[in-house]
Amino acid sequence: MSLLAGKTVVVSGVGAGLGHQVAAAVVREGGNAALGARTEARLAKTAAAVDPGGARTAYRPTDITDERQCEALAGLARERFGGVHAVVHVAALDSHFGGLEDADFATWRSVLDVNLLGTLRMTRACLPDLKAAGGGSVVFIGTQSAVAAPSQVRQAAYAASKGALTSAMYSLARELGPYRIRVNTVLPGWMWGPPVEAYVRFAAQSEGVAEREVLGRLTDRMALPDLATDGDVADAAVFLSSDRSRAITGQSLLVNAGELMR
Repeated sequence: MSLLAGKTVVVSGVGAGLGHQVAAAVVREGGNAALGARTEARLAKTAAAVDPGGARTAYRPTDITDERQCEALAGLARERFGGVHAVVHVAALDSHFGGLEDADFATWRSVLDVNLLGTLRMTRACLPDLKAAGGGSVVFIGTQSAVAAPSQVRQAAYAASKGALTSAMYSLARELGPYRIRVNTVLPGWMWGPPVEAYVRFAAQSEGVAEREVLGRLTDRMALPDLATDGDVADAAVFLSSDRSRAITGQSLLVNAGELMR
């Protein structure tokens, strides 16, 4: 039986990478997907690719820094599919690089507003439907950088925002547990998909080396010989969205090919 048969999942942050893969996995596993992102063209492209007939997807442009837009996306899932059983938070601001010494704290506030507060806004917008369904699942997409700083890039604001989100997960798991709402986090490491592909190309061009050399530096850090992919992370998020994880809450799952083990 499909993992998500009869379930509706709200997916925020649908783009070319992980969000697309989560939407595809939801539909593949028999679920309905209500998709949100700031760019309507990306939403339309993903919906057409994963659900050509349009019966199992709906989408609405959504900026998760706007509470009303979050409520509208939850409302779309309710109107189109009758409710919400899970929400997977992919939306994130991950394009700011640097550390403390060169920090622009105005930018840090923007990162926190999207990654921490935006995720919580979207979660709160879905709560009435999750309660009405008798329970469900909230899945945060965090980052391995929140628990172990990478040496290749410096993203202190992103790591701090995702670390705060993981801390919030523990409180939410306690708060929402009585409603049978589970709250968990998937922590990807280096994840083969559009962002990492772009990093490998950029590093190779900057250093004048082959892309396979840059990729080899990453995979040499792993216990397994291949990077995890966007699809691997999406599969973990779908598992945590499903009833197969009914006794799992307040947990962080590293999907990182064994680079870091905790």
